Amino acid sequence: MRLSGIVPESIVDGPGLRIVIFAQGCPHQCPYCHNPETWDSGGGKEFSVKQVIRNLKQHKKNKRGITFSGGEPFLQSAELVQVAQAARQMGWDIVTYTGFTYEQLIADPNSDIQALLSVTDLLIDGKYIHALRNIELQFRGSSNQRLIDVAATQKSGRMVLWNEH
Repeated sequence: MRLSGIVPESIVDGPGLRIVIFAQGCPHQCPYCHNPETWDSGGGKEFSVKQVIRNLKQHKKNKRGITFSGGEPFLQSAELVQVAQAARQMGWDIVTYTGFTYEQLIADPNSDIQALLSVTDLLIDGKYIHALRNIELQFRGSSNQRLIDVAATQKSGRMVLWNEH
């Protein structure tokens, strides 16, 4: 898989102390994007799934979870599902950022996209829209982006927004 980088500790990319994996490549290319260096699908560096999982295990102490950011994580969903499954085995939760909407993702027939969506606990969806920027928002940059509790949404069949307990 091609990644922009791995940050071993973050408190701003989801609840608690997390490892953040930045996917390389993004079709959305939102104006004023926070990570424009991740847009080029040929940029970044090549990693194997095993290398990433090994990195997680080296940095696992005191972590609550893993966050997939980007770039666009769903472009590399087959590989990131494997990483998410390893993180889940370590007792971690999964946060995934995407420029796609939840509705676009569930309509996609790609089984790897569905698998990554299903293993995600908290989905932060939607393109960043600079005109809707709000620095007061938790874990997101613009007010159109939603914090979606994926398991509750899939179980109930209706959109369930996330609230930390």
